[in-house]
Amino acid sequence: MAPAGSEFLRAVLHGLAQTPKTLPCTYFYDATGARLFTRICRLPEYYLTRSEMALLQQHGGEIARRVPAHVGVVEFGSGSSRKIDLLLEHLDRPAAYVPVDVSLSCLQSAARALRRRYPGLLIAPVHADFTTHLELAQQLPAGPKLGFFPGSTLGNFDPADATALLRRFATTLGEGCQLIVGVDTKKDVCRLHAAYNDAAGVTAAFNLNLLRRINRELGGTFDLRQFVHRAPYNRAAGRIEMHLISLRAQTVRIGNAQVTFRAGESIHTENSYKYSLADFTAIASNAGLAVRGTWIDRQRSFSVYLCGG
Repeated sequence: MAPAGSEFLRAVLHGLAQTPKTLPCTYFYDATGARLFTRICRLPEYYLTRSEMALLQQHGGEIARRVPAHVGVVEFGSGSSRKIDLLLEHLDRPAAYVPVDVSLSCLQSAARALRRRYPGLLIAPVHADFTTHLELAQQLPAGPKLGFFPGSTLGNFDPADATALLRRFATTLGEGCQLIVGVDTKKDVCRLHAAYNDAAGVTAAFNLNLLRRINRELGGTFDLRQFVHRAPYNRAAGRIEMHLISLRAQTVRIGNAQVTFRAGESIHTENSYKYSLADFTAIASNAGLAVRGTWIDRQRSFSVYLCGG
């Protein structure tokens, strides 16, 4: 169980004291959450991963030709590192690959697989939260730097925070860096709704697992049967919102604290912003980055951008 003064506990109690209540999505990815998200990526309704993989498979060579030789690559939130393979095979003698992730097990297994595939490539995993300040000088040799931030993870951040995050990435990578970013597009609301409210209930299980983790690690008393997953599209904000809705009035203990819920009250767990070309260009510009290449599939389901400082 996490200690009483743990960062996880502080973040949970702070979020549940807000109006409306929130929980930080960064804590979705314990071992169970990571497995559930892998299942989500394979769902027929969840187009994001397939669309981005197809774009990288089709245009990986073209993207790589716009990147200098001997580049040091940093992937922020690397997970299983499945997508970077579609770039590494095209890059001209990359100097290093530095995956950054909060999951140590994912980092270790991905690094082992990539070392077998690229025996001459320096692979230096960093176990860290990519949203924090990162010092990567020890992992990255001198030379050009390329950041890789796929999966529409940028959409989990409010626009102001997304801008700050891209600016932080550029600072970490240094002057003259490039950054590849994958972001989801605005599209038919029915398709968006289906992707986050899948028929098999895997996304619901993923969302509810956050409460299960609180129970296990923080001594919580959440009854998961008394909360349901909802993920509506907020058209005005241009985002999917993930919520856990309390089915009845109830009180939950978390460590020594008590949290009360009204019937129908929501815990807002995650946002997923959808971006037009103009939306993303504005965010990149505010972060001091210029969009130098854009790739969007025929269905306009997903977009990949190459940005430069």
